[in-house]
Amino acid sequence: MVEVTSKLTAAVLSVAVAPGSSVAEGDALLVVESMKMEIPILAPVAGTVQRITAAPSDVVAEGDVLAVIVTA
Repeated sequence: MVEVTSKLTAAVLSVAVAPGSSVAEGDALLVVESMKMEIPILAPVAGTVQRITAAPSDVVAEGDVLAVIVTA
């Protein structure tokens, strides 16, 4: 199980995956916005999305868990 965390304080713009989705390493999970820049949050590993803990318009802080991926 891999927790995907935020690297900075940002607002969540969109969520590209849902629980149960299969993802490859490098796939976009979410897009966040900070200082008017859109930043994709990418899957660090291949696996299945177990949980998404952020929704559009949420404000997340550095270190907040955004998603959990279970590896195959």
